[in-house]
Amino acid sequence: MMRKGIILSYVRSKENQNNNHMIIKPLGIDSREQAATLIGRKVIWKSPSGKLLVGKIMKPHGNRGEVKVRFEKGLPGQALGDYVEIR
Repeated sequence: MMRKGIILSYVRSKENQNNNHMIIKPLGIDSREQAATLIGRKVIWKSPSGKLLVGKIMKPHGNRGEVKVRFEKGLPGQALGDYVEIR
């Protein structure tokens, strides 16, 4: 089953930002328990040029259903707010 999600932010601290770790909100997921069922699934972002960047859901983030995703390559800033496919 394929889901959609929205890229919310980079995983970051006060001083540092990790460009290949992102926080994503899967649509229709509203709790930490539901988000935990998505661990291990692939996440695909399609760039405007048509290139596919693939990541993997690593763990839940917070209590409202967000997840942390590790991408092979870092995502550009233009990906923020864009949709991804969760497979």
